[in-house]
Amino acid sequence: MTDASVLTPRRRWRWLRRVVGLVAFAGLAVVLCLGVAFVQVYRASTRDGARPADAIVVLGAAQYNGVPSPVLQDRLDHALELYEASMASKIVITGGRQKGDRFTEATAGYNYLRAHGVPDEDLLKEVDGSSTWESLAASARFLVTQELTTVVLVTDGYHAYRVEAIAEDLGLDASVSPSETRLSWRGELRQLGRESVAVALGRVIGYDRLFRLDNAMND
Repeated sequence: MTDASVLTPRRRWRWLRRVVGLVAFAGLAVVLCLGVAFVQVYRASTRDGARPADAIVVLGAAQYNGVPSPVLQDRLDHALELYEASMASKIVITGGRQKGDRFTEATAGYNYLRAHGVPDEDLLKEVDGSSTWESLAASARFLVTQELTTVVLVTDGYHAYRVEAIAEDLGLDASVSPSETRLSWRGELRQLGRESVAVALGRVIGYDRLFRLDNAMND
């Protein structure tokens, strides 16, 4: 049996070069994977996929005692524009309740859209999701049951690539129409970077496993 401690200097150098080469190759593969993901995430953030669909799905964001945060309001306003343009006859509002909250994100969004003239029968709520994957998975279950499988997702641009990929994995025919972002260019670049990492990991281990891993790390 060969032991590195008894290798000749030449063999030891050869063995070291192979290890260094493998590490360098792995590092290059990671950089390339992240680079490809970043390009895809950025391109998706600039593309408007608005089209006629069965439903508009609004991804949740923070609410303050029943009042949508600026980010959530932007998403709701954009969904309202699509609805009034007859892109879809149903709007799904997603998002559960964070610890200490009195209202779910979906309820805050529902009340906002009702106040802006959307009739109750055209609104559907998903109130249990605590993450993008959970909200889309729960929404997909009742949308597929009602045969509302073609959807336009409304979220921030940097989020577009991942939410479309998750929705497609869940059996929905999805496109994304991003809302306007309120981030500075530095903030947007930071979010694009984070999304690129999430997309790269999700592509390798699956978005459902990525959600479970994120939950385990935050427990």
